[in-house]
Amino acid sequence: MDYSENRPIWPGSSSFAPGETPWGFFDYDPLFQQHADKFAQTAARHLGYPIMDVEMQSLNFYTAFEASIIEYSNQVNQVNIVNNLINTLGVQTASAFLSGSSLTGALVGNSFGYITKLSKVYGTEANSGGNIDWKQFKIDVIPGKQTYNIKDAISSSLGIIVETSSVEIKRVLHNAPPAIVRYFDPFVGTGLGSQQLLDAFDFGGFSPSVSFMMMPINADLFRLQAIEFNDQVRKSSYSFEIHGDEITLWPVPVAPSGSSSATPYFKNVYIDFIFDDDKNNEALLFGNTALINNVITDASNIPYTYQNYSNINDMGRAWIIKYGIASAKEMLGYIRNKYSSVPIPNGEVTLNGSDLVSQGQTEKESLITQLREFLDKLTKEQMMTRQNAEATQMHEMLSKVPLLIYIG
Repeated sequence: MDYSENRPIWPGSSSFAPGETPWGFFDYDPLFQQHADKFAQTAARHLGYPIMDVEMQSLNFYTAFEASIIEYSNQVNQVNIVNNLINTLGVQTASAFLSGSSLTGALVGNSFGYITKLSKVYGTEANSGGNIDWKQFKIDVIPGKQTYNIKDAISSSLGIIVETSSVEIKRVLHNAPPAIVRYFDPFVGTGLGSQQLLDAFDFGGFSPSVSFMMMPINADLFRLQAIEFNDQVRKSSYSFEIHGDEITLWPVPVAPSGSSSATPYFKNVYIDFIFDDDKNNEALLFGNTALINNVITDASNIPYTYQNYSNINDMGRAWIIKYGIASAKEMLGYIRNKYSSVPIPNGEVTLNGSDLVSQGQTEKESLITQLREFLDKLTKEQMMTRQNAEATQMHEMLSKVPLLIYIG
């Protein structure tokens, strides 16, 4: 359509077609297509047509109609964001759940999604969960050698060449043998100093005689503790130190032969680790704060889109029509302000452009105020307050109901 045509006066009718609004957000909504021309006629008649000429074209009315729906959606979505942001924090913005209609028109319930995601990030750091898979490599211990290169051990054990990515050691499986394996066999009873006790109960002739004796569990715990204290004080305990890419193991690994046969010997040391790149892809940690990438973080990226005009109820459409008429009135005022007066024979005609602009702005402000006051009552906080007040009043009313007296 050629918009350069000289058609300054509203002809009295129009025929909407997609592409005639500035943004085109609702052009293919069937109900919007039906109501666009009806709105143009309604607005033109409110502006004085056909008694007075209206210096506007159908495109101006379509623009006012679209702008009013956008403003209505904006006001409604502000309340939706206030209500639902806490329950949508941490939701993936690129997930299939949000790629279609986003959150517009969806009922958002309470969830712990954000807290769960955050706890998994902390779980990775605390070795108590998380989404990062642990990997494990082993060090082939060489007698007499205490210090080993971690990256070389990973390459040798897993066939992975570690060059740029750093690794984070999560657990080193290098501990003294459990004391229980050095505990004398409790099912035989020998070496526990309890043989005389068994004989005193005439259980010594049975095999295994210990089956007939119940010892307190603390006796076993004391023996295990004694073994561990003995190793800790009188022997070189199992330990390690990590500096940079090197790990040093204690005690010194010595082959169990000859005079050193009493020295504990460990053939392999297994180490659990993760790659830092895997963790950084999941989240970036600074101090005690976790930053999760590509998720809803605040009001700026919570995915609410403009309302579908066909789904807006009659109350909302009534507001849209009133706001659209006010916008058209303001628009006509700006047009008439171009020429504040028109000369005619023996005088001039003064146009009411300034009055129309003032009236349109005042009506728009009043409509937004009314809508905001209404929507503010629909926030979860306000609804819970009203429910609490209602429950309190109901309880007070029921407390005045006479109670029946049962005699029996």
